[in-house]
Amino acid sequence: MRIYLPFYVLLIFITFSCKNEKRFQYRKIAGLTQGTTFHITYEDKTGKDLSGQVDSIFKAFDLTFSEYVTNSIVSRVNRNDSTALFDDQFIEIFNKSMEINKETHGAFDLTVGPLVNAWGFGPEKKAIIDSSKIDSLLQYVGMEKIRLVGRKLVKNLPGIKIDVNSIAQGYAVDVVFRYFENLGIENFMVEIGGEVRTKGKNPKGDFWRIGVDKPVDGNGVAGEYLQTIILLDNKAITTSGNYRKFFEENGQKFSHIIDPHTGYPYKNNLLSVSVIANDALTADGYDTGLMVLGLEGARDLLKRHPELDAYMIYSDEKGQYQVEFTKGIKFDSEN
Repeated sequence: MRIYLPFYVLLIFITFSCKNEKRFQYRKIAGLTQGTTFHITYEDKTGKDLSGQVDSIFKAFDLTFSEYVTNSIVSRVNRNDSTALFDDQFIEIFNKSMEINKETHGAFDLTVGPLVNAWGFGPEKKAIIDSSKIDSLLQYVGMEKIRLVGRKLVKNLPGIKIDVNSIAQGYAVDVVFRYFENLGIENFMVEIGGEVRTKGKNPKGDFWRIGVDKPVDGNGVAGEYLQTIILLDNKAITTSGNYRKFFEENGQKFSHIIDPHTGYPYKNNLLSVSVIANDALTADGYDTGLMVLGLEGARDLLKRHPELDAYMIYSDEKGQYQVEFTKGIKFDSEN
């Protein structure tokens, strides 16, 4: 079995332009967090380095959402710790997840935790998978089996485990975004693991230019093979795809995106979906849901949600790459 985890980054940010002369002084912060990379570019009028504050935000975030931190809220909830209470951030993720679960007809589901772990994409060792194993785990899947009472998660069964990895990284972008916005900074970009949210203009005074990678197996370097460049104007964009986090076993490819209805990694012709929304939390939840729904299901959902835009790459009947996108997306004319 070979594991392919070179990067989690599904998008790259590009902040150069030849159109205008430089108008602002910007500062950049970059590093590692949540098992991936992050980059922040912001207009710096005061000469203050905010890297220490950003690091504190990430550490606090992990204490709520990281399954790899034993005393985090999510870890304690999954251990059925009766004293574990949701904080305001967890409540926000939970409520948004319930909303997206309903709108995607269950394609997005926080309770896939036992399945994610069994397939080897969580903190636990991969299990031996067969139909009986999947059937035994599906009893723990379904967001109708959990509810929030005050700040406590109530489960129908103790074996239920929640997995926030499909939405938490987008929310982390929003948390950092709000910090910079509250400081009164007018022009900045926050990117974590390829999930991006922007405000104002880039250092050249233009729209922020976001590159979408080609969903090619082995495309392990973000930005090496770009599919397109999208202009982002005070929006968030996140991407879900099957080409970076997967494993191969007996010649078969298994994606990290689990279909909550079947218990198996999703199987349809969508290769990647980039969703543009007003915030990264919303975009990140929907990109996973759309991948599971497949092309036709994604089309139907996008018709019902005109506030969302999406750029979808899929494989046609001949195995050729095809692209479909909503009319609200703006592309870089120089690309």
